[in-house]
Amino acid sequence: QVQLEESGGGLVQAGGSLKLSCAPSGGTFSLGRMGWFRQAPGKDREFVAAIKWIGGLTSYADSVKGRFTISRDNAKNTVYLQMNSLKSEDTAVYYCAASSSWWGSYDYWGQGTQVSVSS
Repeated sequence: QVQLEESGGGLVQAGGSLKLSCAPSGGTFSLGRMGWFRQAPGKDREFVAAIKWIGGLTSYADSVKGRFTISRDNAKNTVYLQMNSLKSEDTAVYYCAASSSWWGSYDYWGQGTQVSVSS
C-alpha cells in the first residue's frame, strides 16, 4: 500500500520558518500532482498549495501567497513546503496529498504533521 511520509513539523516563533517534506513509500504510482492542506482546531481542512509534477505549475491559497513556497524533486517523488514569516494563524496540522492525475481528486494522504507557531 502506498503511504505518504511527512516530516519537518514543529514549534516555532512567529516570524520564523519551517520546511515540510513529503515522500511516498510502500509502492509506486503515477504522480500527477501533490499538494498541502491544513486543519486548525475546530475548523475544516483547507487548501494550502499544490504543484503539478510535469511542468511545475503551482497554486496557493491567498492566505499564504508570498510566504509559502511549494516545490518538488521529480527524481525522489518528494514535495516540499517552505514556510516563511510564519504567523500564529498558520498553526494547524498539515497534510500532504498526492493525485495520480494532474486534474483529478487526491488519491493518497499523509498522516499529518503538527505546525505550531507561538507569538
